[in-house]
Amino acid sequence: MSSMPESRNESPKRLRLSREARLSQLLEVSWRLAREEGTDALTLPRLSEAAEVAKPVVYDHFGTRNGLLIALYKDFDARQTAIIDAALAACEPTLEATAGVIATSYVDCVLAQGREMPGVLAALAGSPELETVKRDYQLAFIAKCRKALATFTGPRGIEQAAFWAMLGAANALSGAAATGEITARQAKDELFETILAMVARSGR
Repeated sequence: MSSMPESRNESPKRLRLSREARLSQLLEVSWRLAREEGTDALTLPRLSEAAEVAKPVVYDHFGTRNGLLIALYKDFDARQTAIIDAALAACEPTLEATAGVIATSYVDCVLAQGREMPGVLAALAGSPELETVKRDYQLAFIAKCRKALATFTGPRGIEQAAFWAMLGAANALSGAAATGEITARQAKDELFETILAMVARSGR
């Protein structure tokens, strides 16, 4: 008598992802959770369930809920940096084009993330870890803008305080556009004019 054929109902083996690929998957699922269920849903057990991975895998990547939220912030900033870098490299070497790229890219990046990013920041309010990460990214963004605008500035250069004011305006305008208080076009135009005015003052 021939042996019975092996059952075809056995569960297929799961593909083992690299650590980098797993992190990308977990971040993607986290953004979806934030978008569909709100920031309160961003807990490590809920992420484990939604991503269909064991809890130790999630804890190994993020450690704590704050670790997850900070990873989302870093992910957002990394994508924002890549978009702005590519746009600056491709734009015409004029002040108007450069200012337009900075303004448009910044606002578009915030809007592309919808309301998830403000929720992440609100959840991390008062976190010393976030403040350190934010300051590093803010200083890197200011340095990027200083380099991009250096060709167009006067002999005095642009004061550091002016860049902080520009960054504050960028955050406020993008946030207002994300909540629908102003249009994206208004946010971009106002930030564009802010950058032009900042450069103009450097020539006085």
